[in-house]
This record gives sequence, C-alpha cells and structure tokens, in this order.
Amino acid sequence: MCGIVGYIGNREAFPILIKGLQRLEYRGYDSAGVAMISGSGNLNVYKKKGKVSDLLDFSRDKDKSGNIGIGHTRWATHGEPNDVNSHPHYSQTKDLVMIHNGIIENYASLKEGLEKRGHTFLSQTDTEVLIHLIEDIRQHEGIKLGYAIMAALKQVIGAYAIVVLDKNDPDTLFAAKKGSPMVIGVGSNEFFIASDASPIVEYTKNVVYIEDEHVAIIRRGEDLKIRTIRDKEITPYVQELEMELEAIEKGGYDHFMLKEIYEQPRSIFDSMRGRLNSSTGHLKMGGIEEHETKFKNAKRILVVACGTSWHAGMVAEYLFEEYTRIPVEVEYASEFRYRNPIIYSDDIVIAISQSGETADTLAAIELAKAKGATIFGVCNVVGSSIARATHAGSYTHAGPEIGVASTKAFTAQVTVLTLMALHVAKVKGTIAESRYRQLLYEMESIPQKVEEVLKLNDAIKKIAAKYKDSSNALYLGRGYSFPVALEGALKLKEISYIHAEGYPAAEMKHGPIALIDEAMPVFVIATKGANYEKVVSNIQEVKARKGRIIAVVTAGDKDVKGMADYAIEIPETDESLVPLVSVIPWQLLSYHIAVMRGCNVDQPRNLAKSVTVE
Repeated sequence: MCGIVGYIGNREAFPILIKGLQRLEYRGYDSAGVAMISGSGNLNVYKKKGKVSDLLDFSRDKDKSGNIGIGHTRWATHGEPNDVNSHPHYSQTKDLVMIHNGIIENYASLKEGLEKRGHTFLSQTDTEVLIHLIEDIRQHEGIKLGYAIMAALKQVIGAYAIVVLDKNDPDTLFAAKKGSPMVIGVGSNEFFIASDASPIVEYTKNVVYIEDEHVAIIRRGEDLKIRTIRDKEITPYVQELEMELEAIEKGGYDHFMLKEIYEQPRSIFDSMRGRLNSSTGHLKMGGIEEHETKFKNAKRILVVACGTSWHAGMVAEYLFEEYTRIPVEVEYASEFRYRNPIIYSDDIVIAISQSGETADTLAAIELAKAKGATIFGVCNVVGSSIARATHAGSYTHAGPEIGVASTKAFTAQVTVLTLMALHVAKVKGTIAESRYRQLLYEMESIPQKVEEVLKLNDAIKKIAAKYKDSSNALYLGRGYSFPVALEGALKLKEISYIHAEGYPAAEMKHGPIALIDEAMPVFVIATKGANYEKVVSNIQEVKARKGRIIAVVTAGDKDVKGMADYAIEIPETDESLVPLVSVIPWQLLSYHIAVMRGCNVDQPRNLAKSVTVE
C-alpha cells in the first residue's frame, strides 16, 4: 500500500522523485523519503514522518544532486510512522538502500538469524531485514548484487515490490516484485520505476509491467533486462500507456474526490461506449463472449471483492439473480480464502477491484483458480495483477481515480456489471426482448440523469451544513438500494470520521431503531419501485421516534417529501438501475461534510487507495 518511485537517466532525479511521490501519495502518507547518489559519489538519504510536503521542507537546504535515485511514501504496516521507520532503509554497511511495498511475513525469523551473525537493526520494519539479508548473502557468498537479490527473495514469504540502490554502482537500479504492483517506464536513455503509471505518464508512454518473482536490472545506457529469481531470462514486453496526464491533475477542483464525482457522467458513458446500442439492441461484452457457454451453464456465481467494490458486487447479486436466474454469493475477499470455501469447477468467480492490485482479492482468485473455477475480472487499471491473473474480464473505463474514497469506480463497476448481467440474460433467454430493450435504453440515459443530480450540489451542501456535527448516522435502503445504503455509510465514515451504518430498511427495527432520537440523521433511499410502500412505513417508524429523515426520492414524489426533513429529488429511473443515480447525493453529502469538518478529503487518516497487503 506504499508508493515507490525510481529514476535513472540524465536528468536531475530529485524533482522527478518528489513529483512522483506526490502523485502516489494516495497510496500512503504516513512518511516519505528519497535516496540519491550525488555526482561526487555520496549516497544521500532524506526521510521524514508526515506528508511528501514535510519531506520537501526537510530536504530544502540539503544536497539533492544526482541523476539516479529512489523514493517512497509509506502506509505503515510494521512499525509506527516515524522518521526511523520511514523508507529508504540501509543495509548493515550502509552501502545499499532499499524501498519496499508489501509485507515480509517471515521477517522475524530472518531477523533473528541475521542478529546472530552480528547485524544491528535501527528500525522496526520488515524492509530493513530484507536489505540486510541481501547484503549478507552478497558478502558471504561472494556473488554480485543481482544474484544476491534473487537468492534473498527465494527465502522470503510474503509480498514485495522493491528497488535497491548500491552506493558503489551509480549506474544501476535493481527492482523486483511479487504480489505488489510495479511498472517500469522506458524513455530515451532513461528509466522510471513506480507502483503505478501516474508518475511515469508525464515522461513516457512506453512501459513494462513486472511480473511476480521477476527481477529487473536497469543499467544506464543499456536495454532493460529481466530475469526470474531462478535466473531465467525474460524478454521485456513493452506496452503503450492509455493514460493522459490531464486525468491525474485536479483540473481546477478543490479536491480529487470532487473532480471524480463530477466525472461520473463521462466515466459511466465510457464504460458503456462501444458495448451498447439501444436502437439496434446491440450489447457486446468481449470477455463474456469468450466464455459464453460457461456463463450460460453456470449453476452459481461467486463475487469476491473488498470495500466499495464489494458493494458494487452486492448490486450485481440483485442484477444477476433477477435477470439471469443464476444464484449469486457475494464474498469479502479478505474472508473468502480463510474459511475453506466450497468451489466447484463449473462456478464463475467475478473478482472486482478498482486498482486490480487488491491483495485479498488476488489471493481469492488464486484459490478459486486452483479449484478449477472460471475467473472473470472487473477492474479499472490495464495491465494490473488481477487483469493478468483472470481468465477473462471487462475493464471499467473510469480513468485514474486518485481520491482514496472511491466514487466513479463504484458507478463504473456497477455499469459494467449491469451490462454483464444483461448480456448473460440475453444469451440464456431469461429476459423478455421488450424488457431487455427497455433496460438498454435506460442505461444510455444514465449519464444524463447523473448530470441532473450533480446540479443539486448546492442544495446538498446546505443539508451537509445541518448534519456536519453529527456523531452517528444511519443509512437505509431496500432491494437494489440496500448496497447503496452501505456505500453511503462507508463514504461518510471514510472521509468525515462520523460513525455510520448502512442497513436494510426492514432490519432497522431488529436493533438499530434503539439508536434513533432527535439527534440521529437517517438517510433513506425511497425511490418509486416495488418496495416503496414498505420504505414509507420504515420512515414513519423513524419519525415516530423523532429521528431526522433525509430522503432520496423520485422527482415529483409527495408522500415521502411530506414526511422528510429534507428530500433530494432524482430523475425517475428503472428500479434496477437506481443505484447508479441514487449514490451521487450520498457522495456529495459525504464530501461536503468532510470539508466542513476540516478533514483531509483525498487522504483520510489511516487509509490508502490501493490495499496491496493482506
């Protein structure tokens, strides 16, 4: 969950490293550090607890020369956030430094062995243990650094993306990965290393995605070389980035989160573009077509995901069961692999992840693959680990999402999952042609409806001002709207630190109703549909106990509007597509509440964007 950058070439490394760390700060912001070899041969390491801006201030009057270097922004796993535990970390002799994303699970036993051989450790990190081990092997076996790295990584249990810099070799960087993302940008006589492409796109569109247990040897003036940790040569596969620099800038918005909320009409449209044409009844999902027979004959679909992606998977459960008549189970990927799940060879497993790097989801995929299931990925990042690990899949086209709290990722995922469900339903013949055409037409109207909801921003901001000092909040929904209630509650607690719970509206009286009083805001999705009258009854139960109702309703609604303290009217939408529209008010509400409370919206405490550790 940390961000790593590296550079070797003819430019000054420090500005590139700092800009790269700023672009990766959403991956971790407990501390940051850089290491560079100066023109005079000094290995300069500067690191500081806090943001990248703190590192920049700390290093302002220091020697920052050199055209080779590495940088790191940290989300703490082993050892509290402080200057000492910040990366980069030295080896015993201080000839080597290393940055690391991931977790070395057997670091304690490795550390014990190294201490017996006279090693002294300065930090509490697993990373320092690994760089000591690499140097120990190089010294005692008398081998080159690249081979020492390969040998050390054979002893490691866990996940890693590492970059190693040798004080005595100012023309070489070594990089390796397993279970944590890494991409290398190939420029003109220069190379860039990063956890994802955002620090690279400014300089080159040509990239190589490093595979698990591969080691990259990056030498000045030479072509990129890649070997496995068992010393087998690999030919690098250079791909062209589709990302544009403008996509990772704020574009005049105060926060990335607000920009990404407003990008949703475009990201939803882009996730349908080329796949859907309602006038012809055309719906093409390439990944599903490749495995059409398996989808058609599947007796069960398992969805594995985490966080917001899990909520998108819950919407998919309703969609697939209603339209394809295939039973669906939605699993937390973090629990899936630890309960000895029953997986059949004819199961379809849909793995959902914005980054395509979520460690728990990757582990769930590997377990399901070992059992013979067909794995279908839904992710946003081309070339990501999940995209490579699955049998087939569909990319969302949300574009880069920098804000830690997912917004456009959720609606893009739900869009793609809806298209998947409709495609399979059409193939299976479980949906009437008229209903199928109606839903295709409705899907094409969603971007415009989201545009209409975004126009309510000022009104939602006023509601936020009323409830910004709340200590607790309850979100309620039924049917398709229940997952949106969960997502609304998650957004509020993620970025404003207000405790919030999402609940099925009918379950409220089985416990949470005890919490309701005049200080409790209750956010309800009460749009017209099959459950409307039931939700109205639930609202009356809240009102009878003096709870405050903030309701999302269908435009023109009078019943709920008459009961609610505040009503947010959204365009009339087919019930099964309501989540794509009704989630927008909750995103805006959470954003404004967090801003009013003085919270760091894009970088909320204790969270990181891409959870690449278990």
